[in-house]
Amino acid sequence: MYTDPIADMLTRIRNGISAGLESVEIPGSNIKKAIAGILKEQGYIEDFSILETKYQDTIKVYLKYRGPKHNVIYGIQRVSTPGRRVYVGKNEVPKILKGIGMAIISTTKGLLTDEQARQQGVGGEVIMKVW
Repeated sequence: MYTDPIADMLTRIRNGISAGLESVEIPGSNIKKAIAGILKEQGYIEDFSILETKYQDTIKVYLKYRGPKHNVIYGIQRVSTPGRRVYVGKNEVPKILKGIGMAIISTTKGLLTDEQARQQGVGGEVIMKVW
């Protein structure tokens, strides 16, 4: 059993990319669906689908590659953990690799990318970063 489901999701994506897999399956939750939606919208994954089962939905994430052995995602990292929450104010929203990467931030307006949070002038909990 794992204690941080979001870190488990990121590890499955990272391992899938390292192994060159076409897709990975992740136990579903609403926040994971929202994270997958943002990753698709920003072009880090090809697509995702929800596989409904009797007990718990499964998210199937289709990984994206530029060519053979050229990943779109070079790094994906959990920032805020259950034991160490990381919050930022509206003026402290991080820029990942000078704007090349992105951070996903949980705000009062829902999950937003770092760019969207700066535009809307909100801060919140930094969930993860990807580049």
